[in-house]
Amino acid sequence: MAGRRRGRIAGRIITAVGTAGAVGLGLLVMTGGAHAQPQLPPVAPEDLVSSVLTAPDPGPFNGTVELDNNLGLPSLPDAPQAANGTSTARIWSGGDHKGRVALPTDSGERTLVSDGTTRWAWNSEDRTVVRGPVENRDTAATDPTAAATTAIDELRASSTVAVDGTASVAGRDAYELVLTPVPTERTLLREVRVAVDAEKRMPLRLTVLATGSTEPALQVGFTELTFGPQDPALFTFTPPPGATVTDAPARDTQQRPEATTVGDGWDTVKIMRRPADTTPETTAPGAPDLSTIGSPVSGTWGSGRLITTAVGSAIVTDDGRVAAGAVPEQVLTDALTP
Repeated sequence: MAGRRRGRIAGRIITAVGTAGAVGLGLLVMTGGAHAQPQLPPVAPEDLVSSVLTAPDPGPFNGTVELDNNLGLPSLPDAPQAANGTSTARIWSGGDHKGRVALPTDSGERTLVSDGTTRWAWNSEDRTVVRGPVENRDTAATDPTAAATTAIDELRASSTVAVDGTASVAGRDAYELVLTPVPTERTLLREVRVAVDAEKRMPLRLTVLATGSTEPALQVGFTELTFGPQDPALFTFTPPPGATVTDAPARDTQQRPEATTVGDGWDTVKIMRRPADTTPETTAPGAPDLSTIGSPVSGTWGSGRLITTAVGSAIVTDDGRVAAGAVPEQVLTDALTP
C-alpha cells in the first residue's frame, strides 16, 4: 500500500533532525501560522483516515521541514545536549528510493543522499563520509508524513477520531484530524492532531499534546512544499577531495534482537535488550553512559533507572533491558514484570 510505503520513507532522517530522544515514540508535529481556515467539503473521520492509509504515492517533491522539540530531554553525560529547541532541514524526494536531506549545524552541514542503491552521509565539520546499502527500512527520501501515517494506523483502533475543522499548512489546504485516547488507555498523551492535505491525502502536520499541557510537546513539518520532478543531480554523491570515507557496519540481527511489544495502541511498551557485553566499562568511547541519568527505581522485575520526558518514559534495567513508551512509570513496570 502507498500509505505504508510513505510510512517507511525515512525514519532515519526524522531521527537525524532530533527525534531520537523521544524514547521511541516517533510522534511529530509542525507549528502552523495564523491563517484563515480554508473552506473544504465535509468529510467523515473514518473516511479521512481510510483515505490517508490508501492514498497513492504523492510523487517527487521538495520542501523545508521545521522541528520544534519541547520534550524536556535530560542531558546525557559525555554527549552533546539533546536536540531541544528548533531545527530545520531541506529535503528532496525523487522516488525509487532516491532522496537528499540537508541538515544545517552550528559549524557546517550534514548531507544525507541516496542514489537508489547506496546511501551516503556527509559531515562537513570533520569531512567524513559514511556509505552503506539502501535497505527496505532505510530509504533515503524523507518527509514528515511518515510518523503521522504510522500514528494514524496504529492508534485509530484505540482512539476517538474526529475532524476538527481545516487549516493551511505550507500553503496547502488541509483537514484537521484528531485522535484522542479512549478512557481505558494508560498514556501520557492527551491527543494527536494530524493536518491532512485535502488533495494528496498525505499528512502535513502532526501535533502531539501531553496530558496537562496546552502547548505541543513536539512539532515538525513542512513550512514549504512543492511537488514536481526534481533535478537528478541531487540524488548523486561524490565524496569531496580529502574526505575520509568509511563503510557503515552491517546490521547484526543476532546482536540486536527485535523488540518485544507489550500492549497496543496508546499504552504500547517496547522492551529491547542491549548487547550482553554492554556495560559502563565496555561502552564505546564517546557514547553516553545511560547508567548515570534518570532516577533509581526497583521492583519485582529488578532494578534500574527511570528516564522521563514530556510525552514518554523509559526504564533502563541493570540487567540490560530497556522498556519505553508514551506511558507512565507504572505501565513500564507492569510490562517488565514476568
